[in-house]
Amino acid sequence: MDFLGNIITYISKINLIDGLDILCVTIALFLLFRLIRGTRAIQLIKGVAVVAVILVITSKLEIKTLNWMMVSILNYWVIALIILFQPELRLIIEQIGRGRLFKESFLPISKHPAISLPMINVLTETVRKLSDKKVGALIAIEREVGLNDIISTGQPINGELSYELLDTIFHPGTAMHDGGVVIHDDKVAAAMCLFPLTSKEQQNSAYGTRHRAGIGLSEITDAIIIIVSEETGKISVVLNGVIEHDITAVDLKEFLLSVLQPNATPALKRLFTNTRANKNKEESK
Repeated sequence: MDFLGNIITYISKINLIDGLDILCVTIALFLLFRLIRGTRAIQLIKGVAVVAVILVITSKLEIKTLNWMMVSILNYWVIALIILFQPELRLIIEQIGRGRLFKESFLPISKHPAISLPMINVLTETVRKLSDKKVGALIAIEREVGLNDIISTGQPINGELSYELLDTIFHPGTAMHDGGVVIHDDKVAAAMCLFPLTSKEQQNSAYGTRHRAGIGLSEITDAIIIIVSEETGKISVVLNGVIEHDITAVDLKEFLLSVLQPNATPALKRLFTNTRANKNKEESK
C-alpha cells in the first residue's frame, strides 16, 4: 500500500508542464526507436536493456562485483554507441535533416521472411548464370539485423529480384557493377553499396576486395553474403564471418533453403556445416 500510495502522491504532483514534458520525451523516444529499427544500432539498445535489468537484479541482491561491472558498462555505453555505430547515427541525422523523421518512423515493419522460396530459386539460378559467364557479383540478403546503413551508401533500386536486373547491375562496364547489392523482402533494395572490409589479416591475404567485403559485412550482421568471383566464376557464401568457397549452385540453393526456409526443409540445416567439415578433413589428410 505504501508503494501504491507513493505512486499516487507522485502523480498528483505532476502539473501540465510536467505532463507535456513527459509526453514530448515519450514521442521522441518512440520516433527514435522506430527510426533505428532497421539498423545495427537496435542490437546495442537491446544489449543495454539486458545490462540494465542485470544491474537492477544485482543491486537488489547486493551482488557487488557484478553490479559494479554493469554500472561501468552503462557509464560508457553512450561512447560505445558513438564509436561503433557512426554510420547509423549519420543515417539518422541525415533523415532528420531531410525532414524524413516522421515519414521514416511510421513506415510499417516488415514481418515477411528475408526472401521467399520462389525468389531463392530465382537468386540461385541467377548466381549460376553469372558464374558461368564469370561476372563478378556481391549480394547481401538482409535477415534480422537491418542493413539500412549499408543501403544508404548505395543507389536505391527497390526493384523485383530477377536475373535481368542483377545481370544489368553486375554487367562489367555498367555504372553500378562495383559495390554490393542488398536484397530485402524479395526486392533489390539498393546497388553500389559499400560493405565494410574484414580486418582479419589471414583473410586479407587470401581473398580479393569483393570477398573481404562480404566477410566484413557478415562479421557485424547476420546477413547471408553471396559472392561470384570475376576471375574464376567460383561461387562463395558467407555467414557469421565464415566463408564457404567454391560451391555449386545446388549447394547454394540448399544452404539458402536451410537458413531462410527452415520449416520447409529442416533436413538441410546441417548442409553448410557438414560440407565445410568434410572439406577440412580432406585438406588435413
